[in-house]
Amino acid sequence: MPRIRPVPAVVLTSLLLFALTAGLAALLRGDAGGGAFLGGYLGAWALFVAAVVTLRSAPARAVVPLVVAGAVAVAAVGLVAGPRTSTDSYRYAWDGRVQAAGISPYDHAPADPELRPLRDAWLFPGAAACERGGAELAPLGDGGCTRINRPAVHTVYPPVAEGWFLLVHVLSPADARHKGLQTGAALLALAVTGVLVAALRRRGDPRRAALWAWCPAVPVEAVDNAHVDVLAVLFSVAALLVVARHRLAGGVLLGLAITSKLLPAVLLPGALSGVRRPRAALAVLAGAGVTVGALYLPYVLLSRSSVLGYLGGYAQEEGYDDAGAGGRYVLLRLVLPDSWAPPVAALALAVVAVAVWWRGDPERPWRGALVTTGTAFLLLTPGYSWYALLLIALVALDGRGEWLGVAVAGAVAYLLGGDAATAAYAVAAALPAGAAWVRRRARERPDRRPVRPPRPLPVRRGRAPQ
Repeated sequence: MPRIRPVPAVVLTSLLLFALTAGLAALLRGDAGGGAFLGGYLGAWALFVAAVVTLRSAPARAVVPLVVAGAVAVAAVGLVAGPRTSTDSYRYAWDGRVQAAGISPYDHAPADPELRPLRDAWLFPGAAACERGGAELAPLGDGGCTRINRPAVHTVYPPVAEGWFLLVHVLSPADARHKGLQTGAALLALAVTGVLVAALRRRGDPRRAALWAWCPAVPVEAVDNAHVDVLAVLFSVAALLVVARHRLAGGVLLGLAITSKLLPAVLLPGALSGVRRPRAALAVLAGAGVTVGALYLPYVLLSRSSVLGYLGGYAQEEGYDDAGAGGRYVLLRLVLPDSWAPPVAALALAVVAVAVWWRGDPERPWRGALVTTGTAFLLLTPGYSWYALLLIALVALDGRGEWLGVAVAGAVAYLLGGDAATAAYAVAAALPAGAAWVRRRARERPDRRPVRPPRPLPVRRGRAPQ
């Protein structure tokens, strides 16, 4: 009987990537929603995990070409359809249009009658469309409607994000600005892949870059939905790679990340991992703080309203100040009264931040950043799946794939919510806890292999020295 040769790892990985991209394309071009969309999305995650596992067996010379080619294919999938599960990019397009007209995006809500001359049919459909209605249309007070969510409130996006929206507006065709946002986001996602590959090659394991490059969250949340989080991810990854050698430059990059999306502020303890010298810590803090202040200042001077916009209302709406609303703190609420959850979460985050700063590895600040960010997600249990893009990039830097469960839990919380979200976050919390226990046992287990005596050094024959 002829012997059946195993399928080469390169071929198997390529087939899995083809299946992944084909499945994601069908999912994004289809009309499935809720549980049906989540089922297809979880299937894509299964293919992603299988592809990452098979990549381990690929020859070293094939790893980088596979990672890069897969990154291009996976990112391109996000361009096959309009935004599927989020309408945030419509707000981005509006903020860009408002700025192009010389108006501060913080001064007016989209529903403000003063901005009626800027309305176009793409974002503000006509009366017929408003009468038909639809899940993506929000009513306006004057009887019209818009694709922009929360049209009665001011924007919450920080200045670098607003600058990105303006740049995309200038470079995009007027009738297809969502494609401009998607294309820009795809380029940013590929830039993150490039930075990861370059950094991880120097450290000897570029395979980990696939954890970002091939992750289904990238084409769905970063590209198709065009979330500005991907811009923050690029600056965050660069900051953590630079900060160990150049404290001030790392702080500046972290400031750029924070002014792209406020979430990267949680990376600060990681950026300070093991930094005991006051001058070094001050350089990081000053770089971040001065950058944030300098970038907000022009908008402060040009705006009549607060540059924080709807941020406080958003936090209240999402339930971050009240555990009884918004589905936040679901794991803490399993064991604590609702009113205890916010202060306990804040205290726990403070303890983790101090531990990361005091005991973290200054040569690998991304490890502390991953622990801090992952812990924050498990304590706060956010209901938006795109927040986890930052976490996924940190996993790629550090290699601890057990934290990817948090990203899956975020998708479950967003698409289903309720008890399903609680169960998903509980599983996500168990994965890093279980992995930490296994690693601890492996370190404590005595090595039972026999210890071989060292080989004797060769004896050189010849005359003894006189």
